[in-house]
Amino acid sequence: MKLQKNTLLALYSVLEFAARPEEHIPASEIAEKYGESAHHLAKVLSELVRARIVASVRGVGGGYRFIGNARRLTLLNVIVLFEDLAQELPAPPPQAGATHDALARVLGEIDQIAVATLGSVTIATLLKEVGRAAQG
Repeated sequence: MKLQKNTLLALYSVLEFAARPEEHIPASEIAEKYGESAHHLAKVLSELVRARIVASVRGVGGGYRFIGNARRLTLLNVIVLFEDLAQELPAPPPQAGATHDALARVLGEIDQIAVATLGSVTIATLLKEVGRAAQG
């Protein structure tokens, strides 16, 4: 599954905020770390604010902070804010018939497995994985 740039940026941001839930993290810090413009990141963060995953705090010492539940929020919860997971194959040529149908069934099953997996991985689980990867 290939995710759009905005989706990856949202996931990176959520993980950064969830790793430091008591802090207000400036968008500029996230943008710089991931090599993205603060303007572009602001659009992504506004969607996360609307979804009540992060909160925006204005003023000196402001920024964004995680307000979700890391043990319940899944990768899928974030991904569906930016991706259309109900993608279908383009219309087949007339002679494709049964071949297209079989391929569509298999690819549909793969999509279902991917969605189930993304729905089972929480932000807390991924934070633990990030910690393990950082250690070695």
